[in-house]
Amino acid sequence: MTTTTGTYTPRPGSAPLARMIATQAALETKMLLRNGEQLLLTVIIPTLLLVLFSSVDIVDTGEGEAVDFLAPGILALAVLSTAFTGQAIATGFERRYGVLKRLAASPLPRWGLMAAKTVSVLVTEVLQVVLLTAIAFALGWSPQGSPFAVLLLMVAGTAAFSGLGLLMAGTLKAEATLAAANLVFLLLLVGGGVIVPLDKFPGAAQDVLGLLPVSALSDGLRDVLQHGAAMPWGDLGILAVWAVAGLAAAGKFFRWE
Repeated sequence: MTTTTGTYTPRPGSAPLARMIATQAALETKMLLRNGEQLLLTVIIPTLLLVLFSSVDIVDTGEGEAVDFLAPGILALAVLSTAFTGQAIATGFERRYGVLKRLAASPLPRWGLMAAKTVSVLVTEVLQVVLLTAIAFALGWSPQGSPFAVLLLMVAGTAAFSGLGLLMAGTLKAEATLAAANLVFLLLLVGGGVIVPLDKFPGAAQDVLGLLPVSALSDGLRDVLQHGAAMPWGDLGILAVWAVAGLAAAGKFFRWE
């Protein structure tokens, strides 16, 4: 007697790796966009700051339209809010509740989970950039420079902030991560050249603040988009150093439990 394989014969095993990463990335993105606190950080605060400081003469941004100075800084803030603050807080609480431990035991490898989180961050940033760019254009923004240079700076900034965010989430308790991530966000908002030009600070402070990743990203984007400069290699180099150091430290010290 011969048997034939039926159409619905079970095929145990994990899905293809690419599909697992894409599915996890979609889930991560949905969870981020449904979180009210994350939306506040990633959408509402950058939008309000862009509209407020472009419309009201509160900070001296130098010659030209205020929006030309502010838009690049707000784009840098959007990367900071998503890749660092939002990712650190979400990952920290996933670690506390045992979500990461369970996901680590699934067929999706740990590096695949991190890749999914990175894809989720990039998708969110694309949405942020589209929204903020549309608002900036409505406010009279006139960007210049190379889109490739802008893309490279934002990718480097994303890598730098992601590494630092994962390092914080993987080493501190969830509550400490929540407090520290929000504190760092506020400090970098004020002292990172996002809204207040770095030349408004004392000379010694400028040298230190200029080495921060958000300052490098803000200045680099501003050089390209406001002044039409070519690739700002100095700022890109600072972001690359932060990215390598942050990702290496996160890979070494990240704890899944």
